[in-house]
Amino acid sequence: MYTIEMAYARMRELQDLANRSRAHQPATAHRAGLTRRLRAPKKR
Repeated sequence: MYTIEMAYARMRELQDLANRSRAHQPATAHRAGLTRRLRAPKKR
């Protein structure tokens, strides 16, 4: 049986993994790329 506690624990594991993989990237470069993508879509 899959309990809510098991689901919550798995969610926490995935969150920690995502945070760890994001930690070694420069945050400013990532943020700049993200805002640029959101603000100015490609013109054709």
